Amino acid sequence: MKEGLLVKIIGIAGCYKRDGITKQMLDQVLANVGPENEVEQIFLLDHKIYPGSPELDNLVEKLKQADVWVLAAPTYWGALSGVMKNFLDCLRQLTLRFDKNGDPHPLETFLHKHYVLLTNCYTKTWENMFTGTTDTALRTMDKVMTTLGLIKAGEAVQTNTYFLTTLPAKKQVELSHLGQKAGSLQRKDDQTVKRYIELFFIVAAMAFITMLIQTGVLHLLGQTLGFWNNYISFVVIFFILLSITLHFFTVVKHKRK
Repeated sequence: MKEGLLVKIIGIAGCYKRDGITKQMLDQVLANVGPENEVEQIFLLDHKIYPGSPELDNLVEKLKQADVWVLAAPTYWGALSGVMKNFLDCLRQLTLRFDKNGDPHPLETFLHKHYVLLTNCYTKTWENMFTGTTDTALRTMDKVMTTLGLIKAGEAVQTNTYFLTTLPAKKQVELSHLGQKAGSLQRKDDQTVKRYIELFFIVAAMAFITMLIQTGVLHLLGQTLGFWNNYISFVVIFFILLSITLHFFTVVKHKRK
């Protein structure tokens, strides 16, 4: 998409119910992308999806034309729904280039498009906050999208859905904002500078915290260290803090409520 032109957004519903919470989440996002944008929604169960099927080829063509993909699928048994998983599995040979070693590489067609993820679960909010029931579903979709070369624009999670028939007002507002964001995205955003800036601040913060810990401990113990002992202790503390931080941003970074 070129600047100044509308955004073409495709919503993909990997669920069983047309009136369920997953579909409501997707509808809420797509309803708020802006009237100037082009929107299309795909209900995967309406299509025969298997390797080599004409309908799968048709869906891939739609993905090629869209600037933003909104994937919505429930979390079942702590994993991605079978409907969405089957679709993503079948995409591999049509959306990636494989080298002689079998390693996947993104195609230019899909590079720098954006994607949004939506999921939900029966798990209560507090339980999902601690256990991350929905994390696996989000990570599965993340892995596929990033391998294809897409850029993540956001995600949303609805918990405690067993007795839920309508989205809570607060969640509707959150999804509306996500839809507005999706409708204003520009393809081919360069995320490199942003990532370097984020990394700089992470490292700077970890170095500062390490110095505080090191200075505080030595002060409490009334000890002073030589250059090498000081250096080694700094490296050990820094490594531990950085490992915890990177684990959080790469594993526990998904929304859980």
